[in-house]
Amino acid sequence: MGEFIIKMPDVGEGVAEAELVEWHCKVGDPVREDMILAAVMTDKATVEIPSPVSGTVLWLGAEIGDTVAVRAPLVRIEVAGEGGEIDAVAAAETVTATSSSPQRGETARRADEGVFSPALSQPSGPAGLPAGEKANRAAPDTLAKPLASPAVRLRAQDAGIDLRQVSGSGPAGRITHDDLDQFLAHGAQAKLAPTGLARKTAVEEIKVTGLRRRISEKMVLATSRIPHITYVEEIDVTDLEDLRATMNAGRKPDQAKLTILPFLMRAMVKTIDEQPVVNATFDDDAGTISRHAAVHIGIATQTPAGLTVPVVRHAEARGIWDCAAEVVRLAEAARTGSALREELSGSTITITSLGAMGGIATTPIINHPEVAIVGVNKIMIRPVWDGSQFIPRKMMNLSSSFDHRVVDGWDAATFVQRIKALLETPALIFIES
Repeated sequence: MGEFIIKMPDVGEGVAEAELVEWHCKVGDPVREDMILAAVMTDKATVEIPSPVSGTVLWLGAEIGDTVAVRAPLVRIEVAGEGGEIDAVAAAETVTATSSSPQRGETARRADEGVFSPALSQPSGPAGLPAGEKANRAAPDTLAKPLASPAVRLRAQDAGIDLRQVSGSGPAGRITHDDLDQFLAHGAQAKLAPTGLARKTAVEEIKVTGLRRRISEKMVLATSRIPHITYVEEIDVTDLEDLRATMNAGRKPDQAKLTILPFLMRAMVKTIDEQPVVNATFDDDAGTISRHAAVHIGIATQTPAGLTVPVVRHAEARGIWDCAAEVVRLAEAARTGSALREELSGSTITITSLGAMGGIATTPIINHPEVAIVGVNKIMIRPVWDGSQFIPRKMMNLSSSFDHRVVDGWDAATFVQRIKALLETPALIFIES
């Protein structure tokens, strides 16, 4: 018998470490070749680590939530015959926001400190996914399917279990082997909860890992290092809503439906031409402000895994319909986990909106290292005095936050007031300067 060491693979260009977010095995478990052993996350991508050999797990090198360096020992497996070492190949099973495509190529062997390390290739389907995942991603209805690794799906199939009936406890609701064990032990015998009032004493402890930990760290960084100033202004969007309805009624079949966001984006672009100070990033360690000519607008988007910010790049070069199409495309990519890494970074200013749940006013947190964020609140019909009587108007608040080290209160107010003027007279949005 020999011992085989599986090391943390290089899961992305320039990435030196990754966070362990899920184990699919434990010490003493038998594993087979290509079985998923673990899931790791880097940036906003979660990928699975398959086993290149069959054997028995002797040792696990980290706990969930730990950060593991690339090429650090991850798993030790007892195998028949001689042992060895290998940098495991990460399967392209993205379950949060995005992941770069898995490395592909012919099998190669190289000497590394006296040990041969094969650069294994992954057979892929039409979308660049491993062949084992083609069934999960190929059909249009896959969005309704639960997240689970190929090993979990195979086990569920063998046991005759419909995974849609199993609650997942992994990242983004992913179903694990433990979830299957719980379902097999209790699912079939589950009884209806008794009716009536009863005391509840259970406490569920949830370790903050994966994307949720990334979000937490980002929020702490933004609030601890950026002195926020929030400015709220009421905007009459009655004429804008009438224009939007007219344009939607005449849109072509291949055009995305217009929301208020494309109009706001174009208004921001025109205003940034006059006030470039808000379209900037601030390196507070170096003490430098970078004002960007390009307007890359981040759109804060809620996904099953948590908050992500896909980026509409070069909004200054896009018209209303182009902005609308790109917002729809990026939001869908973020929610389904197919967005590319470059589509989730590089924003210079951000929009955040909760749609119909937008509330009356909010205090948006700036997307570090940017210096401004524009928050959209819900539209409500309110009585407005026109000088002689109250009339119903469609009103909406903009709640915008600024980095007070870079943007003075006067500049913040001027920026919002200019956007207000454009949205209240939407024809101005279409007039070229």
